[in-house]
Amino acid sequence: MTHHADSPPAGASSSEQRGEPSPGAPGVGRLVGLDLARGLAVFGMYAVHVGPAPGQDGVIGLLMELAQGRSSALFAVLAGFAVALITGRRTPKTGLAGRQAVAKVIIRAVILMALGTALTLTGTPVVPILAFYGLFFLLVLPLYLLGAKPLALIAVGWAMVGPQLLYALKPVVGGRVFLSYGQADGPVSLFFTGGYPALTWVPFVIAGMAVARLDLATTTVRIRLALTGVALAVTGYGGSWLALRLVPGAAEAVRKAEEGPGMSSMSSVSPDSIGIFGDSPAGMLAAAPHSEATLSIVGNTGVAILVITACMVAMDAFPRLRRLARPVIAVGSMSLTAYVFHIVALWLLDTEEATVQRFYVLLGFIASVTVIAALWSRFFQRGPLEWLMARATGFTRRIQ
Repeated sequence: MTHHADSPPAGASSSEQRGEPSPGAPGVGRLVGLDLARGLAVFGMYAVHVGPAPGQDGVIGLLMELAQGRSSALFAVLAGFAVALITGRRTPKTGLAGRQAVAKVIIRAVILMALGTALTLTGTPVVPILAFYGLFFLLVLPLYLLGAKPLALIAVGWAMVGPQLLYALKPVVGGRVFLSYGQADGPVSLFFTGGYPALTWVPFVIAGMAVARLDLATTTVRIRLALTGVALAVTGYGGSWLALRLVPGAAEAVRKAEEGPGMSSMSSVSPDSIGIFGDSPAGMLAAAPHSEATLSIVGNTGVAILVITACMVAMDAFPRLRRLARPVIAVGSMSLTAYVFHIVALWLLDTEEATVQRFYVLLGFIASVTVIAALWSRFFQRGPLEWLMARATGFTRRIQ
């Protein structure tokens, strides 16, 4: 069984950043909440890669279905937070501090691309997203001086234009052709034809940057964010549901695409058999996981914003819950390590044969990474790979 890769870490946890409140300070829930959201996204990613197939009856099948596509979108939005935190969250850094921050983002991007290539070469039945992530960092970096409103407008515009442009370019770039596992992604794959083409995934990152620019400690902003998330989710998923029923022949065309040959996936629907890569333009109305269509981007962005807002509110409003969620927060604070951990584990272990017991395999992955992260965080501020990343970018302080 092959799996569509579903999300990497943003390259920097919120707890790593300088100039933010220390634990216990007012409003620190917005920072701890980001790590909680990352932790939940890690578990969602594990569910996609090693969990039971979605579409089954019951709560487990529903949870597996919810994880499809949305975990990667959540991580991509959180990547925008990482860029904003490094370059100055509310007020972008300029001058010497700005140059140092830009250099730090570039170094992180290069490391993520190299690490993503190395993970791809392991040949695991997953399409690692780290190389794509590194490219996303580089593509959004020129926007780091912008405020929340222009960033939001750019994200909306990109989400409206990117999928349609990619659909038009499909005959030129050769369609969505997944490389054989073990072969590194090239520029064409990273931008157009890979599992996470930059042309349709960058809007998530820009949206995250826009949200990070807001005063997230205020109740009014959080209410507006929650309402925005609901509106985007309803527009994306509801709009797709409506369009596929109102546009003559659209639903039938998508149904045929779903039944056609496609990438083997844990999803009940082949993600690359519909959307902008389907045989019919009607696929551009689909909001299915990884369909890359505009409505899919809109809906997934809304869910990501809702999850992030809920995590921030919960961490501020319920201190006892914060203590209970500490192991999950620990996973989120070292999400890069957690991501690489599961790829390496898939490489070393033969989980493909455990199809009947996949739920227990998933529980094993979640339990192991949670225990490791909880123990590690008791003695160290950063995860091992996060520490190496910080060391690699440390020399940027010498930039004059």
